[in-house]
Amino acid sequence: MQTHFRKSPLIALLCAVFLFLAQPAFAARPDTFAPLVEKYGDTVVNIYTTQTMKEPPIPYFPEHQGVPEFFKKFFEQQGPGGYHGQVIPQKRTSLGSGVIISADGYIITNNHVIDEADEINVRFANHEEYVAKIIGRDSKTDVALIKIEPKDSLPYASFGDSEKLRVGDWVIAIGNPFGFEQTVTAGIVSGKGRTLGSGNYENFIQTDASINPGNSGGPLFNLEGEMVGINTAIYSRSGGNIGIGFAIPINMAKNVIDQLKTTGKVTRGWLGVMIQSVSQDLARQFGLDKPIGALVGEVSPGSPAEKAGIIPGDIIVEYQGKEITQMNMLPALVAQTPVGETAQVTLFRNGKKKEVAVTVAKLEEDEAGAAMGQENLLGLTVQQLTPELAQSLKIKDREGVIVANVEPGSAAEEAGLRPGDLILEINRQEVRNVEEYNKAIASLDKKESILLLVKRENHTRFVVLEAR
Repeated sequence: MQTHFRKSPLIALLCAVFLFLAQPAFAARPDTFAPLVEKYGDTVVNIYTTQTMKEPPIPYFPEHQGVPEFFKKFFEQQGPGGYHGQVIPQKRTSLGSGVIISADGYIITNNHVIDEADEINVRFANHEEYVAKIIGRDSKTDVALIKIEPKDSLPYASFGDSEKLRVGDWVIAIGNPFGFEQTVTAGIVSGKGRTLGSGNYENFIQTDASINPGNSGGPLFNLEGEMVGINTAIYSRSGGNIGIGFAIPINMAKNVIDQLKTTGKVTRGWLGVMIQSVSQDLARQFGLDKPIGALVGEVSPGSPAEKAGIIPGDIIVEYQGKEITQMNMLPALVAQTPVGETAQVTLFRNGKKKEVAVTVAKLEEDEAGAAMGQENLLGLTVQQLTPELAQSLKIKDREGVIVANVEPGSAAEEAGLRPGDLILEINRQEVRNVEEYNKAIASLDKKESILLLVKRENHTRFVVLEAR
């Protein structure tokens, strides 16, 4: 005999409530971003710059095919630049965005927006315009601080905490893409700690909020209306948005902005180590449970790291209590440490963790290239060959430098170099360590091609890098 149960409306309601509460909690998409835009949209400005270019004349007939000799000489002397090679200055303009950060007219933007500009103009949403002056700029983080003298107090954006951002959080970008003022786009945080291979201090927020040319320097807001990033770059083969944009975390930018406002320049901390990423193979070789940290390949003589007892083969897994999940985190954290401050560093050495105290020194310009290996006109970052690296990469040699990174689009990439290659010679000059590599690089003529002797998988070959 079958028994049929009939659910009462009350039981059905209770079941529905139970199922709803049992589901994971997800942040629903807001019905509208309009209140946030209305409140903070006026803090975003359009920045356009003017730069005077002095270019040589372009030959009128570059190939001179079928042109009589008399006219050939005439047109070689006369071109768009004027007669007899006379150069006429040309004006070039660029567009970008910025965000007001104080009522008295301080504005932050990207360094590349105002780089080499003769005049910087700031246009507000109400089309009011001002000429701005540069307070300071920092090419390493691509942050610039400019100032206008407003007639009245200005609305301004407040800083949030980019460390609290989670992958999946909603964010909105406001800027002037392609000159379309006050354009608003929304998306989520797609990733954190991204690097693009253009510098030592990269730690980008990745977002799918549409960012296009002209958005550079504009703010990335969270849903509380706090600025958590400065939009700075896109990844695209066409030059337009494909859903991969990058912003400078505001926590990194705050330190730079404070220094620019106070002194007009940026002072960074320095440990004095060359580091590289920890791969799965290296993690196993060194006895780490997972591939985290920054592997020390070389320690500069007399540096804070040497004085603290850090040696090649150490893996820095924590800095000031913060876990180093990716190598690129360490240079950024060290750079933000005040000079003279003692930092607590956790090392992984011989299968055990070890705590050391390092008194951070000032990073000088000639030391900047050594923070993560030597980046130069070749487009390479190199690393000292240590016994551990040689064993991990199955290299029998004990001299030479290892390629740790190849910059996209560089001469090195075009020549087919890749991480793990061992450089033995530069222009027939033997290279046994990083110091000899740096000396060889310093003596190169940037206009001439470069001959490298490279070893890969126990096979040696010569590689020519064309001058760029």
